Amino acid sequence: MKLLKILGVLALCVGAWPSVAQTNTSRDYPNHPIKMVIPYAAGGPMDFIGRTLGPRLAQSLGQPLVIDNRAGAGGAIGTDVVAKSAPDGYTLLNTSSSHASLPVVSASLPYDPIKDFTPITLVANSVGFVVAARPDLPVKNLKELLADAKANPGKYTFGSGGVGNVMHFAGEFLSTSADVKMTHVPFKGVSQSLNDLVAGRIDFVIGAPTAVLPLVKAGKLKALAITARKRWSELPDVPTIDEAAVKGFVYTPWYGFWFPAGVPAEHVTRMRNEVNKLLEDPDIKRAFAEQGFATVGSSSVEFSKVIVDEIAMNKKLATRVDFTQ
Repeated sequence: MKLLKILGVLALCVGAWPSVAQTNTSRDYPNHPIKMVIPYAAGGPMDFIGRTLGPRLAQSLGQPLVIDNRAGAGGAIGTDVVAKSAPDGYTLLNTSSSHASLPVVSASLPYDPIKDFTPITLVANSVGFVVAARPDLPVKNLKELLADAKANPGKYTFGSGGVGNVMHFAGEFLSTSADVKMTHVPFKGVSQSLNDLVAGRIDFVIGAPTAVLPLVKAGKLKALAITARKRWSELPDVPTIDEAAVKGFVYTPWYGFWFPAGVPAEHVTRMRNEVNKLLEDPDIKRAFAEQGFATVGSSSVEFSKVIVDEIAMNKKLATRVDFTQ
């Protein structure tokens, strides 16, 4: 009888171990290194964000944070890695507005951009893309360019880093908003598009500010406008598109962090709080501003609304533009 009682007590203890372990794991999160997947090659905007926040985040979380660049398929390969990772809070996706454009460009994504992910926080917005033209383009400003484009459909060419990337979407949004027809020329990367622009083989790009700025300052390109709501301090004489030509036009790419779907809410909260705390740091704000970003920070609900609204907006654009070229 005593043996049965002892065995019964042991059974109760063994049955309790999983829940105790689970509670400790939750309380101690994180207790081993975290991987941040960046679905693009090293050196781009998301790489800057990850490598700027990563060391500070590792320090505040008390665990190493490892950057894993998984480029390919316009960001889909690395994004899919995260979608199929264990929902334990140890795999983080660092991505951008492309998360809302890929579903429009590709009908065969191996993941659902909403259902397969848990939004953590909106990290930053771009200070706007710059409409940069070759110096010898025979127009003085964006208003003249669009007027001539309206009179001569298809005359002007704009480059991007590839079909369906944010530069492509920015150009098509401008074309449709101004009711003009311009020809998109896709390249295998942003640098190739800028090289061809400087060489005079295309007319303009709508590109990331830090990529365009050195070429503008060197006189190799001329800046016609910026896509944000307000002017950029680095180019104070360059008007917004709203000021220059198309009332109400705004296009500002965003950058944010995600977990796979199903990560415990307390892990999401911990990560969001630590990231958002860093985004308030003056040194971080200054470093981001130098690269053309404005730090944001948000709740998961606010970030979720951004992605849902943008996918809907992109799908609406796709009814007027062929993104399958």
